[in-house]
Amino acid sequence: MIMMDTLLINPYDENAVKNGLGFISPPLNLMYLGGALEEASYNVKIVDDDLEQLGYSKICKILSKEEPSLVGITATTSTIKNALEYAKLVKKILPDSLTVIGGPHPTFMPIETLKSCPDLDVVVIGEGEKTMTELAGLSLDENNGHLTNVKGIAYRDDDNIKLNPPRELIKDLDSIPFPARHLVPFESYGTTQGKSSDMITSRGCVFNCSYCSSSLIMGKKFRTRSPENVVDEIEYLIDRYKLENIAFMDDTFMLNKRRAKTIADEIKKRGLDIGFVASSRVDMVNKSLIEKLRSAGLTTLYYGVESGSQRILDLMKKGITLKQAENAVKAAKDVGVEVLTSFILGFPGETQEEMDKTIDFSIKLNADYSQFSILTPFPGTPIYHELKKKKLLDTENWKKYTVLKSVIKYEELGLSKQLVERKLAQAYLKFYARPKYLLKHRHMFKVMLETIYRSFIAPKLKGGTPKGWYKTLSKGNVTENSK
Repeated sequence: MIMMDTLLINPYDENAVKNGLGFISPPLNLMYLGGALEEASYNVKIVDDDLEQLGYSKICKILSKEEPSLVGITATTSTIKNALEYAKLVKKILPDSLTVIGGPHPTFMPIETLKSCPDLDVVVIGEGEKTMTELAGLSLDENNGHLTNVKGIAYRDDDNIKLNPPRELIKDLDSIPFPARHLVPFESYGTTQGKSSDMITSRGCVFNCSYCSSSLIMGKKFRTRSPENVVDEIEYLIDRYKLENIAFMDDTFMLNKRRAKTIADEIKKRGLDIGFVASSRVDMVNKSLIEKLRSAGLTTLYYGVESGSQRILDLMKKGITLKQAENAVKAAKDVGVEVLTSFILGFPGETQEEMDKTIDFSIKLNADYSQFSILTPFPGTPIYHELKKKKLLDTENWKKYTVLKSVIKYEELGLSKQLVERKLAQAYLKFYARPKYLLKHRHMFKVMLETIYRSFIAPKLKGGTPKGWYKTLSKGNVTENSK
């Protein structure tokens, strides 16, 4: 019998909207870790409990059967509480296993995370491939080796918590193995656009948006995979999984325009039939670049516009203008590429009139799709530190940090939570319920209803989501508890 070295867990997230725009994807971060661990000859298993919703009893059975020496758990802010419950389970079943947690939330709150859970041994800070490989080797040592020599972690040493020096960022991204997609039930992940998957072709962000922590996790330097390596993975995904679509999840795919064009050329050179989605800042694109990418398969561009008020964009330190947003959307639509725009409502200092401007601007841009969220000050972001210092955080119950609910003391900023949440629902309704829009995108009506229902109505209902709820909602027959 082969003993399991490492078990990686993606925790259940009850706040996630499971169906909607874009791709519903396997945990790319854990698959990257799985690939690195397998390359180092460790036996790895991934449990995506967010997909499978196994429940703690089945997780306990897996732990008892596999007996991993290391259990790694990933966590965002909204899933951190659930993630720590898995650590408790591990110690209950396998007290000698090394329990490790990583991801955005623990990266920015390593000491607090360890203090909140005595059953947690190690927090991995930032990039995890090299760190987890070292920890996997140490976990086979009865004394957990010498954690003091592992860079990029915080750990428990008896009754003390220690923070080690940071780990250097991986310079050569081509050296990282492709994500181990075979470790998850890949065919079980539903999408809206055929057989699809996510990819990351670069890491790091050079910008300073006050609401974003990306550059703090992956560094301020823009690190890239070579175009050949990127297209090697695309070709592998087509050959192995018969993929039809790919979503590039890079923060700034278009930062190096020459590289983006070279990727397009390489896709065409190999004759690959693939559709892909990419994201870009609105100040990084032009018509010729989009045309080049369109010729290689680009179907949709995602733009983070964020606000319809120039004053608020400046407060966000976004570094763009409204005119650039208009030009970027027009450039994409002119060459036949669909556009998805995103917006944030309720930024500190924003007025009701400015939120209305944002909603109106989203309609003016007339993108094919839009998503809206409430400003959520995630730990690690500049806006989090600012609001915490001013005592304007209404709660640090991390489960409420979902981008759909208010966690800020808006009353002290001249607004109210109810108003901001109402504006979010209003934004979706105004954008997606336009008659001209629905005639062109009839399939989006159900998506819009589902988003509104799961975000604002289902939490108030007892007994969960009723079957056929969208038919009921579309007829206006909503129960009293949901009003």
